[in-house]
Amino acid sequence: MLSHQRIKKTGVLLVAATLSAVAQPSPQQPKMSPNPFLSAYATPHQTAPFDKVKNTDYLPALTEGLAQGRKEVAAIVNSTDKPTFENTIVALERAGDLLGKVTSVLFNLNSAETTPELQKIVKEASPMLSEYGNDITLNEKLFARIKSVYDQRASLKLDPERSMLLEKAYKRFARNGANLDATGKERLRAIDKEMSQLSLQFGENVLNETNEFMMPVTNEKDLAGLPDFVREAAKATAKQKGKEGYVFTLQAPSYGPFMQYADNRSLREKLYMAYNGRGFHGDKNDNSAIIEKIVNLRYERANLLGYKTHADFVLEESMAGSRDKVQSFLDELVTYARPAAERQLAELTTYAKAHGFADDKLQVWDNNYYAEKLKKEKYDLDDEMLKPYFKLDNVLNGAFTVANKLYGITFKERTDIPVYNPEVKTFDVFDKDGKFLAVFYGDYFPRAGKRSGAWMNDIQGQKVENGTNIRPHIVNVCNFTRPTDTKPSLLTFYEVTTLFHEFGHGLHGMLANGTFESLSGTSVPRDFVELPSQVMENWCYDPEALKLFARHYQTGEVIPNELIEKIRASQNFLAGLANLRQLRLGLTDMYYHGQKPTGESITEVENRVDSVANLFPRVKGVAVSPAFSHIFAGGYSAGYYSYKWSEVLDADAFEFFKEKGGLENKTAADSFRKNVLEKGGTEKPMELYKKFRGREPSPKAMLRRSGLIL
Repeated sequence: MLSHQRIKKTGVLLVAATLSAVAQPSPQQPKMSPNPFLSAYATPHQTAPFDKVKNTDYLPALTEGLAQGRKEVAAIVNSTDKPTFENTIVALERAGDLLGKVTSVLFNLNSAETTPELQKIVKEASPMLSEYGNDITLNEKLFARIKSVYDQRASLKLDPERSMLLEKAYKRFARNGANLDATGKERLRAIDKEMSQLSLQFGENVLNETNEFMMPVTNEKDLAGLPDFVREAAKATAKQKGKEGYVFTLQAPSYGPFMQYADNRSLREKLYMAYNGRGFHGDKNDNSAIIEKIVNLRYERANLLGYKTHADFVLEESMAGSRDKVQSFLDELVTYARPAAERQLAELTTYAKAHGFADDKLQVWDNNYYAEKLKKEKYDLDDEMLKPYFKLDNVLNGAFTVANKLYGITFKERTDIPVYNPEVKTFDVFDKDGKFLAVFYGDYFPRAGKRSGAWMNDIQGQKVENGTNIRPHIVNVCNFTRPTDTKPSLLTFYEVTTLFHEFGHGLHGMLANGTFESLSGTSVPRDFVELPSQVMENWCYDPEALKLFARHYQTGEVIPNELIEKIRASQNFLAGLANLRQLRLGLTDMYYHGQKPTGESITEVENRVDSVANLFPRVKGVAVSPAFSHIFAGGYSAGYYSYKWSEVLDADAFEFFKEKGGLENKTAADSFRKNVLEKGGTEKPMELYKKFRGREPSPKAMLRRSGLIL
């Protein structure tokens, strides 16, 4: 998952106290330590000084950042010079450096290392930032200058990147209220302010629900079926929480294995209900009303701007291009996935009944349990067999090695770069000629202050300024199995693919080589941004790549060919069900955002989607939507389909890698780096893909890989 949380730099007119009025000590006050945001960072590569930043630094620095942005925008607006590309478009692109510094640290920490105090600061900052953005896009004089340059575009003879920057600048204003009257602009401001607060509250509620639940187990019989690694982790969690016996939580490394292996069906049901009931309990953490408000506000905002629905607004700038195309894409995939899923569920049910299952239908909390057993029987493969070969350090080094083979880059660990938690590792990244490319942060274990899931962020974006190529600082955040008293962190195969996925996003950031930050790295449409991440996942199934890093943590033995073949043979195991689940999420997203809000309850909405894309019985008291952070607290609203869309791209792309000889032949890798990873959003995605592949993508590669067609 990609997480865009750093505020891209642009100026704003916002009445706010200056830093001198807020943070400077009076003669009667004790001397305050300097605010680290307000001077050049005295750290390696000017990395964020996490060791120096205090919570009291954020709002004063934010206030100063807004004030500086105001001055920079005012200089553009009040200029008496004729509007040009440089004095208007580039000047606006360069505005707001300090604000970018502050928000990059603030929002990264709010996701990965939050506290109640930090959440309070973010709640106070978010409306200010929303107002900041609106003060830019609703500034009539600024838009007039941008439009003047835009209207001259045919005669300016700009290169593709500068043409794209001009187009994006114009559309950012035109699509966000620049043409509204005063009443419309005022309403837009109110909507954006409220939505920023609602999205924050949604995410906090999910985090609270995740952290507050724990399931203690003291009877050893209730652990039946659980492998040693699951028991050991649960015992360590109990010790950490001051409990006897074992404790299971809703964190992925605890929840997932319990649902896969626990024989105790009633406890599987209990854990399932807790996980899938997050934000749906009618209490202080309930997200139902927030969802209704967000959906209605997004629809109203789209209408205000002249769009039929929120999806029409979002998808206008996507690779897919339209709501109808996305809906047709999802509907068509359902026609392939559902029949396969029905066959697979029937096979799974038959297997379960042959092994003691007494009910007529499998419930959702039975799915992973019997799937794991059937997979073991069909392929003689399970995570307990694989985990010894996937020590976290080895897998991370494997990702580095694959990147080296493909792109010639190298990683060198550092211990002198400040981090926000001692568990975070940092690396210098160098190109094949030894030139410094990026700083890479890796944060891999769950904590109470970290939201669930996995994502990539940047703390500093890439750009060229005053002739200097300013290199990016990239973060990968995951929630993997922790080490125990007796074992290092050993990853499930799903965790291995997750690490490679997020590392693929990281490469998109680290190898960025554009001029303008707003077009650099992962600043591309949502349905293109998953291409680099999902291409990297493919290497986890490649024998040549696996043998580079999959070594037994005790013996050093390279993973045997027999296990590799089992991994590859099981790649499409229950793929119909897996595809249908993803399509269910995409259809849910489009139901909320692709039409006028229906006023239906969450349960009614999900019942409608489930009639098409879910084969398991509906369960009262649970729902997907109240914890669907991708679309209600992240950037994927009307965009969740992009995971499936990108699968079409990545399957087609990876076939090209293999056609050209895999890791050893650089033809595909050089083209992918040059035309995709380095280019970011400097050109239209389809044009970049065609430059890489030589043609448009074919969906047949994805359907073949998933076993949905021959």
